[in-house]
Amino acid sequence: MILNILHALPQVLIDGLALGAIYAVVALGYTMVYGILELINFAHGEIFMTGAFVGTGVLFLFQSTGWLGGMPGWVAYVLILAIAMLVTGLLGVGIERIAYKPLRKAPKLISLISAIGVSFVVQDIVRFISELRTGNYIISSITLFDKSMTIGTSSLSSWLGDASLKTNTVIIIAVAVFLMIGLDFFINRTKWGVAMRAVAQDRETASLMSINVNKIIILTFFIGSALGGATGVLFAQQYGTIDPFIGYILGLKAFTAAVLGGIGNIRGAMFGGLVIGILEMFASSNLGLLTGGSFGSEYKDVFAFMILIIVLIFKPEGLFGKAVKEKV
Repeated sequence: MILNILHALPQVLIDGLALGAIYAVVALGYTMVYGILELINFAHGEIFMTGAFVGTGVLFLFQSTGWLGGMPGWVAYVLILAIAMLVTGLLGVGIERIAYKPLRKAPKLISLISAIGVSFVVQDIVRFISELRTGNYIISSITLFDKSMTIGTSSLSSWLGDASLKTNTVIIIAVAVFLMIGLDFFINRTKWGVAMRAVAQDRETASLMSINVNKIIILTFFIGSALGGATGVLFAQQYGTIDPFIGYILGLKAFTAAVLGGIGNIRGAMFGGLVIGILEMFASSNLGLLTGGSFGSEYKDVFAFMILIIVLIFKPEGLFGKAVKEKV
């Protein structure tokens, strides 16, 4: 059994890193909004899903107009990412203005219910539009880079098997790392980032220090939503099929990643996403083997939520979070 696990380990690590990178970037949106407003934006998973549909729609537009054949694949990829990020960033700001801003002084439970309601509204709007345009809400995406190569990890040890590495997997990891490093630099090294951290620490005091809290909140929603939209494009390119419901479970797992790393902690969300992705792929590959066939790969989702329960019981502030006393 151990030999079989080791044989599949290189492929598990590659696929897990790709999936974990997606979780990590989506988790950043959750943790940014929570850090500023102490609000769990459960509509964030649907913003990710919207990004996948916007990116796929732009790709179909490029194909139908003949532009796709006249430009390099990487140029199309960058344009699609930019458009999806712009659309979802504006969508996130619109959601904040309409559904969250009027409820800032309301009990947190009211804001939470509003977030859940917005997620269903966005989900059904995207479903309606996709069915109206294509007659089906399940869309198969065009893959810009579908080549793959074999990594000879078996040469390192006879216990290890070779792994297949897709070009899209490399792109996902590279873009996700770029986005995460860029966000980390923005938060910790720029004037706007300092303002965001100040608002997250104490909104009232920050406003007395000439920081425009409303602008910071808008910026937070725009950046977090834009990152979610970009990740949706990466997801569509990697897995090829999207539907209006992909944001629900993936959003919950990304939220789990944010909680694991420490909700409100940027670097913790990155770490949590990678851990959840690798563990999920390990479970998908080996769960049947470990349980003697009692549980198949379809039970891989249990891993993420078991982690969430364990973290909430033993370390509710997360691995990198700090316990904070409630203000009286």
